[in-house]
Amino acid sequence: MSPPSPERGAGDVELSERKRGSFTKASVREAPLDDARVLARVDFNVPLTDADHGRAVGDDTRIRAALPTIELVRERGARTILVSHLGRPKGHDLALSMSPVADRLGELLGAAVRVAPAVVGPEVEAAAAELAAGDLLLLENSRFEPGETANDPRLAAALAGLADVYVNDAFGAAHRAHATTEGVARLLPGYAGLLLEREVRELTAVRDDPRRPLCVILGGAKVSDKIGVIERFLETADQVLIGGAMCFSFFRALGIPTGDSLVEEQGIGLAAEVLERAKGSDCRLMLPVDLVLGERFDAAAERRQVDDPEVPDGWMGLDVGPRTVTAYSELIAAAGTVFWNGPMGAFELEPFAAGTRGVAEAVAAAPGFTVVGGGDSAAALAAFGLDREVDWLSTGGGASLELMEGKQLPGVEALRDR
Repeated sequence: MSPPSPERGAGDVELSERKRGSFTKASVREAPLDDARVLARVDFNVPLTDADHGRAVGDDTRIRAALPTIELVRERGARTILVSHLGRPKGHDLALSMSPVADRLGELLGAAVRVAPAVVGPEVEAAAAELAAGDLLLLENSRFEPGETANDPRLAAALAGLADVYVNDAFGAAHRAHATTEGVARLLPGYAGLLLEREVRELTAVRDDPRRPLCVILGGAKVSDKIGVIERFLETADQVLIGGAMCFSFFRALGIPTGDSLVEEQGIGLAAEVLERAKGSDCRLMLPVDLVLGERFDAAAERRQVDDPEVPDGWMGLDVGPRTVTAYSELIAAAGTVFWNGPMGAFELEPFAAGTRGVAEAVAAAPGFTVVGGGDSAAALAAFGLDREVDWLSTGGGASLELMEGKQLPGVEALRDR
Protein backbone atom coordinates (compact mmCIF):
# COMPACT_ATOMS: atom_id res chain seq x y z
CA MET A 1 0.00 0.00 0.00
CA SER A 2 1.34 3.39 -0.89
CA PRO A 3 2.06 5.75 2.00
CA PRO A 4 -1.03 7.75 2.92
CA SER A 5 -1.08 11.50 2.84
CA PRO A 6 -0.99 13.39 6.15
CA GLU A 7 -4.66 14.19 5.70
CA ARG A 8 -5.72 10.75 4.46
CA GLY A 9 -9.48 10.42 4.84
CA ALA A 10 -9.80 14.00 6.07
CA GLY A 11 -9.46 16.32 3.13
CA ASP A 12 -7.52 14.15 0.68
CA VAL A 13 -10.11 14.54 -2.05
CA GLU A 14 -8.07 14.07 -5.21
CA LEU A 15 -9.12 10.97 -7.14
CA SER A 16 -6.44 8.36 -7.86
CA GLU A 17 -6.20 5.88 -10.71
CA ARG A 18 -8.23 3.30 -8.77
CA LYS A 19 -11.77 2.81 -10.02
CA ARG A 20 -14.28 4.82 -8.03
CA GLY A 21 -17.93 4.22 -7.42
CA SER A 22 -20.59 6.07 -9.33
CA PHE A 23 -21.69 9.59 -8.45
CA THR A 24 -24.46 11.24 -10.39
CA LYS A 25 -24.82 14.57 -8.55
CA ALA A 26 -23.46 17.92 -9.66
CA SER A 27 -20.14 18.87 -8.08
CA VAL A 28 -19.14 22.15 -6.49
CA ARG A 29 -16.51 22.30 -9.24
CA GLU A 30 -19.38 22.95 -11.68
CA ALA A 31 -21.24 25.48 -9.51
CA PRO A 32 -21.59 29.17 -10.49
CA LEU A 33 -19.53 30.49 -7.58
CA ASP A 34 -18.07 33.76 -8.86
CA ASP A 35 -19.35 36.57 -6.63
CA ALA A 36 -22.15 34.26 -5.42
CA ARG A 37 -23.44 33.93 -1.90
CA VAL A 38 -22.85 30.28 -1.02
CA LEU A 39 -24.50 28.44 1.85
CA ALA A 40 -22.22 25.48 2.62
CA ARG A 41 -23.41 22.73 4.94
CA VAL A 42 -20.33 21.29 6.65
CA ASP A 43 -19.93 18.73 9.41
CA PHE A 44 -18.28 20.56 12.29
CA ASN A 45 -19.78 18.26 14.91
CA VAL A 46 -16.46 17.99 16.73
CA PRO A 47 -15.54 17.25 20.35
CA LEU A 48 -14.93 20.27 22.56
CA THR A 49 -12.64 20.41 25.57
CA ASP A 50 -12.17 22.89 28.39
CA ALA A 51 -9.06 25.05 27.98
CA ASP A 52 -7.51 27.92 29.94
CA HIS A 53 -9.15 30.45 27.64
CA GLY A 54 -12.52 28.64 27.49
CA ARG A 55 -13.88 25.90 25.26
CA ALA A 56 -11.65 24.61 22.45
CA VAL A 57 -11.83 22.00 19.68
CA GLY A 58 -10.50 18.68 20.91
CA ASP A 59 -10.21 16.98 17.50
CA ASP A 60 -10.22 19.02 14.30
CA THR A 61 -10.38 16.10 11.84
CA ARG A 62 -13.81 17.03 10.52
CA ILE A 63 -12.85 20.68 10.18
CA ARG A 64 -9.77 19.74 8.16
CA ALA A 65 -11.91 17.47 6.01
CA ALA A 66 -13.97 20.46 4.86
CA LEU A 67 -11.00 22.69 4.02
CA PRO A 68 -10.63 21.74 0.32
CA THR A 69 -14.23 22.69 -0.42
CA ILE A 70 -14.06 25.88 1.63
CA GLU A 71 -10.81 26.91 -0.04
CA LEU A 72 -12.18 26.19 -3.52
CA VAL A 73 -15.28 28.30 -2.86
CA ARG A 74 -13.21 31.19 -1.48
CA GLU A 75 -10.72 31.06 -4.36
CA ARG A 76 -13.61 31.41 -6.80
CA GLY A 77 -14.61 34.67 -5.11
CA ALA A 78 -17.73 33.48 -3.34
CA ARG A 79 -19.08 34.96 -0.15
CA THR A 80 -19.33 31.89 2.04
CA ILE A 81 -21.87 31.17 4.77
CA LEU A 82 -21.10 27.97 6.67
CA VAL A 83 -23.67 26.04 8.68
CA SER A 84 -23.30 22.97 10.90
CA HIS A 85 -24.77 21.32 13.96
CA LEU A 86 -22.72 20.63 17.08
CA GLY A 87 -23.81 18.04 19.61
CA ARG A 88 -27.40 17.78 20.80
CA PRO A 89 -28.21 21.05 22.51
CA LYS A 90 -31.46 21.62 24.33
CA GLY A 91 -32.25 25.13 23.22
CA HIS A 92 -29.63 27.85 22.95
CA ASP A 93 -26.85 26.15 24.92
CA LEU A 94 -23.75 28.36 24.95
CA ALA A 95 -21.61 25.36 25.89
CA LEU A 96 -22.27 24.14 22.34
CA SER A 97 -21.72 27.44 20.55
CA MET A 98 -19.80 27.39 17.28
CA SER A 99 -17.31 29.99 18.54
CA PRO A 100 -14.50 27.51 19.34
CA VAL A 101 -15.00 25.94 15.93
CA ALA A 102 -14.70 29.34 14.23
CA ASP A 103 -11.47 29.97 16.13
CA ARG A 104 -9.93 26.70 14.98
CA LEU A 105 -11.15 27.11 11.40
CA GLY A 106 -9.65 30.58 11.30
CA GLU A 107 -6.31 29.20 12.50
CA LEU A 108 -6.31 26.52 9.81
CA LEU A 109 -7.26 28.93 7.03
CA GLY A 110 -5.24 31.90 8.24
CA ALA A 111 -8.36 34.00 7.83
CA ALA A 112 -10.98 35.64 10.01
CA VAL A 113 -14.14 33.60 10.57
CA ARG A 114 -17.01 35.54 12.05
CA VAL A 115 -19.71 33.73 14.04
CA ALA A 116 -23.27 34.88 13.43
CA PRO A 117 -25.35 35.64 16.54
CA ALA A 118 -27.97 33.07 15.52
CA VAL A 119 -28.90 30.62 12.77
CA VAL A 120 -31.42 32.86 11.01
CA GLY A 121 -33.05 36.24 11.60
CA PRO A 122 -32.45 39.92 10.82
CA GLU A 123 -28.99 40.06 12.44
CA VAL A 124 -27.86 37.04 10.44
CA GLU A 125 -29.24 38.53 7.23
CA ALA A 126 -27.34 41.76 7.90
CA ALA A 127 -24.09 39.88 8.59
CA ALA A 128 -24.49 37.86 5.39
CA ALA A 129 -25.16 41.02 3.36
CA GLU A 130 -21.91 42.57 4.60
CA LEU A 131 -19.72 39.74 3.28
CA ALA A 132 -17.19 40.57 0.60
CA ALA A 133 -15.66 38.12 -1.90
CA GLY A 134 -13.69 35.46 -0.02
CA ASP A 135 -15.22 36.31 3.37
CA LEU A 136 -16.53 33.64 5.73
CA LEU A 137 -19.49 33.67 8.10
CA LEU A 138 -20.23 30.70 10.35
CA LEU A 139 -23.83 30.48 11.51
CA GLU A 140 -24.57 29.45 15.07
CA ASN A 141 -25.26 25.81 15.91
CA SER A 142 -28.07 24.77 13.57
CA ARG A 143 -29.65 22.68 16.32
CA PHE A 144 -30.27 25.81 18.35
CA GLU A 145 -33.28 25.97 16.03
CA PRO A 146 -35.88 23.27 16.82
CA GLY A 147 -36.90 23.33 13.17
CA GLU A 148 -33.55 21.91 12.10
CA THR A 149 -34.17 18.26 12.95
CA ALA A 150 -37.86 18.61 12.06
CA ASN A 151 -36.88 19.83 8.57
CA ASP A 152 -39.13 22.84 9.10
CA PRO A 153 -39.85 24.44 5.69
CA ARG A 154 -39.87 27.89 7.29
CA LEU A 155 -36.33 27.42 8.60
CA ALA A 156 -35.22 26.01 5.24
CA ALA A 157 -36.70 29.04 3.47
CA ALA A 158 -34.98 31.46 5.84
CA LEU A 159 -31.64 29.74 5.21
CA ALA A 160 -32.22 29.73 1.45
CA GLY A 161 -32.83 33.47 1.61
CA LEU A 162 -29.22 33.99 2.71
CA ALA A 163 -27.61 32.58 -0.43
CA ASP A 164 -27.70 31.96 -4.17
CA VAL A 165 -26.09 28.51 -4.19
CA TYR A 166 -26.11 25.58 -1.76
CA VAL A 167 -23.19 23.19 -1.27
CA ASN A 168 -23.39 20.09 0.92
CA ASP A 169 -20.04 18.80 2.17
CA ALA A 170 -21.41 17.21 5.37
CA PHE A 171 -21.36 13.52 4.53
CA GLY A 172 -21.62 12.66 8.22
CA ALA A 173 -25.07 14.28 8.31
CA ALA A 174 -26.24 13.34 4.81
CA HIS A 175 -28.38 10.46 6.08
CA ARG A 176 -30.58 12.96 7.98
CA ALA A 177 -33.44 14.80 6.29
CA HIS A 178 -32.93 18.03 8.21
CA ALA A 179 -33.52 21.65 7.22
CA THR A 180 -29.82 22.27 6.55
CA THR A 181 -29.21 18.99 4.70
CA GLU A 182 -32.37 18.33 2.73
CA GLY A 183 -34.87 21.15 3.08
CA VAL A 184 -32.70 24.02 1.85
CA ALA A 185 -31.33 21.88 -1.00
CA ARG A 186 -34.84 21.80 -2.46
CA LEU A 187 -34.92 25.60 -2.58
CA LEU A 188 -31.48 26.50 -3.96
CA PRO A 189 -29.31 25.03 -6.72
CA GLY A 190 -27.57 22.28 -4.73
CA TYR A 191 -24.07 20.90 -5.36
CA ALA A 192 -21.90 18.26 -3.72
CA GLY A 193 -18.77 19.36 -1.90
CA LEU A 194 -15.46 17.64 -2.63
CA LEU A 195 -15.51 15.54 0.54
CA LEU A 196 -19.10 14.38 0.14
CA GLU A 197 -18.42 13.40 -3.46
CA ARG A 198 -15.38 11.35 -2.59
CA GLU A 199 -17.07 9.69 0.38
CA VAL A 200 -19.86 8.45 -1.88
CA ARG A 201 -17.43 7.33 -4.57
CA GLU A 202 -15.13 5.45 -2.19
CA LEU A 203 -17.90 3.71 -0.28
CA THR A 204 -20.01 2.75 -3.28
CA ALA A 205 -16.91 1.30 -4.95
CA VAL A 206 -16.46 -1.00 -1.94
CA ARG A 207 -20.15 -1.84 -1.89
CA ASP A 208 -20.69 -2.42 -5.60
CA ASP A 209 -17.36 -3.29 -7.21
CA PRO A 210 -14.71 -4.32 -4.66
CA ARG A 211 -11.44 -6.02 -5.32
CA ARG A 212 -11.76 -9.62 -4.16
CA PRO A 213 -11.75 -11.10 -1.61
CA LEU A 214 -13.95 -8.57 0.23
CA CYS A 215 -13.46 -8.87 3.97
CA VAL A 216 -15.94 -6.97 6.18
CA ILE A 217 -15.33 -6.45 9.90
CA LEU A 218 -18.31 -5.37 11.99
CA GLY A 219 -18.27 -4.61 15.71
CA GLY A 220 -20.10 -2.42 18.16
CA ALA A 221 -22.86 -3.08 20.66
CA LYS A 222 -26.08 -3.72 18.76
CA VAL A 223 -27.02 -6.16 16.03
CA SER A 224 -30.05 -3.97 15.28
CA ASP A 225 -27.73 -1.09 14.30
CA LYS A 226 -25.90 -3.26 11.77
CA ILE A 227 -28.53 -5.76 10.63
CA GLY A 228 -29.05 -4.13 7.23
CA VAL A 229 -25.32 -4.03 6.54
CA ILE A 230 -24.81 -7.60 7.71
CA GLU A 231 -27.58 -8.85 5.43
CA ARG A 232 -26.21 -6.84 2.51
CA PHE A 233 -22.70 -8.19 2.92
CA LEU A 234 -23.86 -11.77 3.34
CA GLU A 235 -24.84 -11.41 -0.32
CA THR A 236 -21.73 -9.59 -1.56
CA ALA A 237 -18.74 -10.17 0.75
CA ASP A 238 -16.42 -13.14 1.00
CA GLN A 239 -16.10 -12.93 4.77
CA VAL A 240 -17.98 -11.06 7.51
CA LEU A 241 -16.09 -10.99 10.81
CA ILE A 242 -18.14 -10.18 13.90
CA GLY A 243 -16.80 -8.62 17.11
CA GLY A 244 -17.82 -6.24 19.85
CA ALA A 245 -20.70 -6.72 22.23
CA MET A 246 -23.05 -7.66 19.40
CA CYS A 247 -21.33 -11.06 19.17
CA PHE A 248 -23.14 -11.99 22.39
CA SER A 249 -26.51 -11.76 20.65
CA PHE A 250 -25.18 -14.36 18.20
CA PHE A 251 -23.85 -16.55 21.00
CA ARG A 252 -27.18 -16.35 22.82
CA ALA A 253 -28.95 -17.35 19.58
CA LEU A 254 -26.63 -20.38 19.44
CA GLY A 255 -27.36 -21.29 23.05
CA ILE A 256 -23.87 -20.35 24.26
CA PRO A 257 -23.75 -18.88 27.80
CA THR A 258 -22.98 -15.15 27.87
CA GLY A 259 -22.72 -14.54 31.65
CA ASP A 260 -23.17 -10.88 32.52
CA SER A 261 -22.10 -9.67 29.05
CA LEU A 262 -24.01 -6.87 27.38
CA VAL A 263 -26.67 -8.54 25.24
CA GLU A 264 -29.16 -6.68 23.08
CA GLU A 265 -32.28 -8.75 23.71
CA GLN A 266 -33.98 -7.68 20.47
CA GLY A 267 -30.79 -8.57 18.65
CA ILE A 268 -31.02 -12.27 19.55
CA GLY A 269 -33.79 -13.00 17.07
CA LEU A 270 -32.05 -10.91 14.41
CA ALA A 271 -28.83 -12.80 15.01
CA ALA A 272 -30.65 -16.11 14.67
CA GLU A 273 -32.03 -14.98 11.30
CA VAL A 274 -28.55 -13.95 10.16
CA LEU A 275 -27.08 -17.30 11.19
CA GLU A 276 -29.77 -19.14 9.26
CA ARG A 277 -29.28 -16.97 6.19
CA ALA A 278 -25.50 -17.46 6.36
CA LYS A 279 -25.97 -21.21 5.92
CA GLY A 280 -27.16 -20.63 2.37
CA SER A 281 -24.66 -17.90 1.56
CA ASP A 282 -21.29 -18.07 -0.15
CA CYS A 283 -20.08 -15.58 2.46
CA ARG A 284 -18.23 -16.93 5.50
CA LEU A 285 -19.69 -15.50 8.72
CA MET A 286 -17.20 -15.69 11.60
CA LEU A 287 -17.65 -15.19 15.33
CA PRO A 288 -14.96 -14.87 18.02
CA VAL A 289 -13.42 -18.16 19.17
CA ASP A 290 -11.94 -16.80 22.41
CA LEU A 291 -12.63 -13.87 24.70
CA VAL A 292 -11.17 -11.58 27.33
CA LEU A 293 -13.47 -11.21 30.34
CA GLY A 294 -13.81 -8.73 33.17
CA GLU A 295 -15.80 -8.88 36.38
CA ARG A 296 -17.30 -5.51 35.51
CA PHE A 297 -16.97 -2.71 32.97
CA ASP A 298 -13.97 -1.08 34.60
CA ALA A 299 -10.29 -0.78 33.73
CA ALA A 300 -9.48 -1.88 37.28
CA ALA A 301 -11.70 -4.98 37.13
CA GLU A 302 -10.24 -8.46 37.52
CA ARG A 303 -9.48 -9.85 34.07
CA ARG A 304 -9.25 -13.34 32.59
CA GLN A 305 -8.94 -14.95 29.19
CA VAL A 306 -11.03 -17.91 28.06
CA ASP A 307 -10.21 -20.16 25.11
CA ASP A 308 -13.82 -20.52 23.98
CA PRO A 309 -16.79 -18.16 23.64
CA GLU A 310 -18.56 -19.29 26.84
CA VAL A 311 -18.84 -16.61 29.52
CA PRO A 312 -19.40 -17.80 33.11
CA ASP A 313 -21.88 -16.11 35.43
CA GLY A 314 -20.37 -13.09 37.18
CA TRP A 315 -18.17 -12.20 34.20
CA MET A 316 -18.55 -9.93 31.17
CA GLY A 317 -17.05 -10.42 27.73
CA LEU A 318 -15.18 -7.16 27.07
CA ASP A 319 -12.82 -8.05 24.21
CA VAL A 320 -12.05 -10.70 21.64
CA GLY A 321 -9.11 -12.95 22.44
CA PRO A 322 -5.74 -13.43 20.71
CA ARG A 323 -6.77 -16.48 18.67
CA THR A 324 -9.65 -14.50 17.23
CA VAL A 325 -7.33 -11.62 16.37
CA THR A 326 -4.94 -14.03 14.62
CA ALA A 327 -7.73 -15.66 12.61
CA TYR A 328 -9.25 -12.34 11.61
CA SER A 329 -5.85 -10.83 10.78
CA GLU A 330 -5.03 -13.65 8.37
CA LEU A 331 -8.21 -13.02 6.42
CA ILE A 332 -7.62 -9.25 6.46
CA ALA A 333 -4.08 -9.73 5.11
CA ALA A 334 -5.37 -11.86 2.22
CA ALA A 335 -8.21 -9.50 1.26
CA GLY A 336 -8.36 -7.36 -1.84
CA THR A 337 -10.71 -4.96 -0.05
CA VAL A 338 -11.31 -4.46 3.68
CA PHE A 339 -14.24 -2.56 5.20
CA TRP A 340 -14.27 -2.06 8.98
CA ASN A 341 -16.97 -0.52 11.15
CA GLY A 342 -17.15 -0.99 14.90
CA PRO A 343 -14.57 -1.89 17.59
CA MET A 344 -13.94 -5.45 18.72
CA GLY A 345 -14.37 -4.66 22.41
CA ALA A 346 -14.16 -2.01 25.10
CA PHE A 347 -11.05 -0.42 23.60
CA GLU A 348 -11.54 2.71 25.71
CA LEU A 349 -10.46 0.58 28.70
CA GLU A 350 -6.77 -0.21 28.18
CA PRO A 351 -6.88 -3.77 29.64
CA PHE A 352 -9.54 -4.61 27.05
CA ALA A 353 -8.10 -2.80 24.05
CA ALA A 354 -5.86 -5.55 22.62
CA GLY A 355 -8.48 -7.07 20.32
CA THR A 356 -9.41 -3.79 18.68
CA ARG A 357 -5.76 -2.78 18.50
CA GLY A 358 -4.83 -6.07 16.83
CA VAL A 359 -7.54 -5.74 14.21
CA ALA A 360 -6.64 -2.08 13.65
CA GLU A 361 -3.00 -3.02 13.09
CA ALA A 362 -4.04 -5.75 10.66
CA VAL A 363 -6.21 -3.32 8.69
CA ALA A 364 -3.44 -0.72 8.66
CA ALA A 365 -0.93 -3.26 7.34
CA ALA A 366 -3.26 -4.89 4.81
CA PRO A 367 -2.01 -4.81 1.18
CA GLY A 368 -5.57 -4.51 -0.13
CA PHE A 369 -7.71 -1.38 -0.28
CA THR A 370 -8.79 -0.44 3.23
CA VAL A 371 -11.83 1.61 4.24
CA VAL A 372 -12.88 2.41 7.79
CA GLY A 373 -16.45 3.56 8.32
CA GLY A 374 -16.05 6.36 10.81
CA GLY A 375 -17.51 6.46 14.32
CA ASP A 376 -15.82 4.42 17.04
CA SER A 377 -13.60 2.64 14.52
CA ALA A 378 -12.10 5.96 13.48
CA ALA A 379 -11.66 6.89 17.14
CA ALA A 380 -9.86 3.60 17.75
CA LEU A 381 -7.52 4.13 14.81
CA ALA A 382 -6.70 7.61 16.10
CA ALA A 383 -6.13 6.29 19.62
CA PHE A 384 -3.63 3.75 18.27
CA GLY A 385 -1.93 6.27 15.96
CA LEU A 386 -3.07 4.41 12.84
CA ASP A 387 -5.60 6.82 11.35
CA ARG A 388 -3.18 7.80 8.57
CA GLU A 389 -2.47 4.18 7.65
CA VAL A 390 -5.70 3.29 5.85
CA ASP A 391 -6.74 4.21 2.33
CA TRP A 392 -10.01 5.90 3.24
CA LEU A 393 -11.23 6.95 6.66
CA SER A 394 -14.84 8.01 6.39
CA THR A 395 -16.12 11.00 8.34
CA GLY A 396 -19.59 9.46 8.63
CA GLY A 397 -20.41 6.49 10.86
CA GLY A 398 -24.17 6.23 10.42
CA ALA A 399 -24.09 7.67 6.91
CA SER A 400 -21.45 5.19 5.76
CA LEU A 401 -23.48 2.26 7.11
CA GLU A 402 -26.68 3.42 5.42
CA LEU A 403 -24.86 3.93 2.13
CA MET A 404 -23.28 0.48 2.41
CA GLU A 405 -26.71 -0.99 3.12
CA GLY A 406 -27.93 0.48 -0.16
CA LYS A 407 -30.16 3.18 1.28
CA GLN A 408 -30.53 6.57 -0.33
CA LEU A 409 -29.13 9.47 1.69
CA PRO A 410 -31.56 12.44 1.79
CA GLY A 411 -28.76 15.01 1.86
CA VAL A 412 -27.32 13.53 -1.33
CA GLU A 413 -30.56 12.84 -3.17
CA ALA A 414 -31.72 16.47 -2.77
CA LEU A 415 -28.75 17.78 -4.77
CA ARG A 416 -28.87 18.57 -8.49
CA ASP A 417 -28.25 15.74 -10.93
CA ARG A 418 -25.37 16.06 -13.35
